[in-house]
Amino acid sequence: MIFDRILYHNPIYNWLVAIAIAVGIYLVMRLGKAIVQRRLGQLAKKTATDWDDLIVALIEQIHILFLLVLAFYAGSLKLDLPSSVSVFLKKGVFVVFLFQVALFGSHTIKFLIERYRRQKIEINAAAVTTLSSVGFVAKTLLWFILLLVALDKYGINVTALVAGLGISGIAVALAVQNVLGDLFASFSIVFDKPFVIGDFIIVGDFLGTVEYVGLKTTRIRSLSGEQLVFSNGDLLQSRIRNFKRMFERRVVFTIQVLYQTSHKQLIEIPKMIQSIIETQSQVRFDRAHFKEYGAYSLNFEIVYWILNPDYNVYMDIQQAINLSIFEQFKERGIQFAYPTQTLFIGNDFSPAIDFPEAKTEAGSHIEAE
Repeated sequence: MIFDRILYHNPIYNWLVAIAIAVGIYLVMRLGKAIVQRRLGQLAKKTATDWDDLIVALIEQIHILFLLVLAFYAGSLKLDLPSSVSVFLKKGVFVVFLFQVALFGSHTIKFLIERYRRQKIEINAAAVTTLSSVGFVAKTLLWFILLLVALDKYGINVTALVAGLGISGIAVALAVQNVLGDLFASFSIVFDKPFVIGDFIIVGDFLGTVEYVGLKTTRIRSLSGEQLVFSNGDLLQSRIRNFKRMFERRVVFTIQVLYQTSHKQLIEIPKMIQSIIETQSQVRFDRAHFKEYGAYSLNFEIVYWILNPDYNVYMDIQQAINLSIFEQFKERGIQFAYPTQTLFIGNDFSPAIDFPEAKTEAGSHIEAE
């Protein structure tokens, strides 16, 4: 019979049975994976813990190649194969198993880092920033170790290979020096911590909140909403202003009053402003002085400290101070100055003109903004 014919040391009938076994096992594993993943996914949604979510995610990470190789190997057990082929198949199954372990390990590391980030981002952003790079190193080390184990399984001299990689690595490093520069810059950011995730920084003309520190780039969310992406090397070569590290905010502002302001009022203004500032909470008054004679005004410079670095707190306090100054100036008849020009007109061009004091005649006061 045709099924009894020998094909590569085995009857055709055995080959058909082996194929049927392989296909059947593959379909059963695919169906079992889908059912278990769906059932566990439904249960995971009902629980508060996220460890069951990890189990569901790991089941999803089972690669189709892993299932195919297992099914193929199970079918091959029905056949009488040469010892060399059997050994090769066993080694292949072992390598694919290592590949699947690497997928499980990488996803587990990613899950643990993301879980830690969610828990600690508000209280320890520096640790979260560090952990991102540590996670990459851990995954790279995992894949590298499993690769060496696989090569060793096939009889390759791992020691000589590692030595050869060290020599050829120099040439590779020269070819990708820009990428490596950004990589080492990311480690510098992680360990030196000029900023961490959540910090508000200014880099040149750009400003925003740090969202992500990667191996090659750092991403910042600007105030207008778009995401700014900087290479780590360029970022560390720039001047970075970190406002999250600000413990106090120094505020300097100027008030301009008219030249017609009386001497008594000029003496009262610094004391009045000091009193207004000291009534605010989270504020330390520094000074208020009649600073200079301006082109069209008498200028006062005021300095105070806000004991909270938050910008919104600063704006709220400054607004309250401005409103109080406006109200008290109005009550005391003190007028704010604005750009003006005053023209005095005499009867002749004699230098001995008797100018009026502190007033202007009708039609002779010209204001220009």
